[in-house]
Amino acid sequence: MAKRAIDPRIKLRHLACFLEVARLKSVVNAADALNISQPAASKTIQELEELLGSPLFDRSRRNLFLTPYGEVFYRYAGTSLAALRQGVDAASQGHEDTLVKVGALPTVSALILPQAVHAFTQDGQSARTRIVTGPNAYLLSLLRTGDVDLVIGRMAEPDAMLGFSFEHLYSERVVMVVRMGHPLLREPRFNLGMLDRYQTLLPTPDSVIRRLVDRMLLANGVTNLRDEVETVSNAFGRAYVRQTDAVWLISEGVVAGDVADGQLALLPVDTSETIGPVGLTTRTDTTQSLAALTFIQAVRNVAAGQR
Repeated sequence: MAKRAIDPRIKLRHLACFLEVARLKSVVNAADALNISQPAASKTIQELEELLGSPLFDRSRRNLFLTPYGEVFYRYAGTSLAALRQGVDAASQGHEDTLVKVGALPTVSALILPQAVHAFTQDGQSARTRIVTGPNAYLLSLLRTGDVDLVIGRMAEPDAMLGFSFEHLYSERVVMVVRMGHPLLREPRFNLGMLDRYQTLLPTPDSVIRRLVDRMLLANGVTNLRDEVETVSNAFGRAYVRQTDAVWLISEGVVAGDVADGQLALLPVDTSETIGPVGLTTRTDTTQSLAALTFIQAVRNVAAGQR
C-alpha cells in the first residue's frame, strides 16, 4: 500500500512559523524573529490549521499555548525540520567547515564549557563552535528543531524529554552567595529565617532549579522573601550582589570561580536537597557529526574533574 502523500500545500514556511510561535508563545514575537509582519504570521498559522483541520493553539489566554493536537504536531514538525537542517549541513560539509552548535545553561557556561571549547579547538578540528545560552526550555526547543546539536545543563522534567536522551556528567547543588563582608557572614548561628531581612535574587519560574529552590525554602519555613528579583543573567546577578546586601540563589557552577577568587562568599547553609544531575541532552533520532562527537568527548573529559 502506497504511503499517503504529504499535502503539497504545506510549505516549509508553515513549519518554521508554527515552531517559532510555539517557542515564543506569541505571534507578534515570532513575526519579529522571522522578520515578517504580524498579519503574515497570523495568516500562515491560520492556513496551517485549516490544512490540518485541527486547532494548534489555545487562544483563550494571554500567551498562546499548544493544544493537544499542537503538541503532537510540534514533535513531528520539529523532528522534520531538524532532519532537513542536518541533511543540508551534511551535504555542505565538503564546501565549508563544520559548525558545532551547543546550547548551554549558564552554570556549565561558566564551569566546564571554557575548558571544553579550548580543548576542542586545540584538537586540530576544522570546525567552528557556536555557543547559545538561555533557560532550559528555550534550549530544548532549539534542540528539537535542530538549531543546536546538543544541550549541556540540568536534566529537564520527564515530560520535556520525549525524543531526547540524557547522559549524566556530574551533580550540582544550588548555593546562596553574598558579597564579601556581608552581615550574614558574621552571624554565629545563621539560619534561613534570616533571609527575610535582605533582598533575594532568584532563578526565573521557568528555570530548572526554581522548583528545587522553592521546595527548599518552603521546607525551611521561608515563605515571604523581600523584594525578590528574578533573573537568568549571570552578569547582572554577579554585579548586583557585589554592590548590595542581596542574597543570590544560583547553581554552584555559576559562582564557583568568584568564590575561589574571593569575590563572593557562600552562606553556611546545607542545600544538599537541591543537588541534581548535569549532563548532555541530545536527540534520539539524529546522528552527530564527527566534530560534534569530538566536542562531546571534550566535555566529558572536563566534566570528569567535577565528580
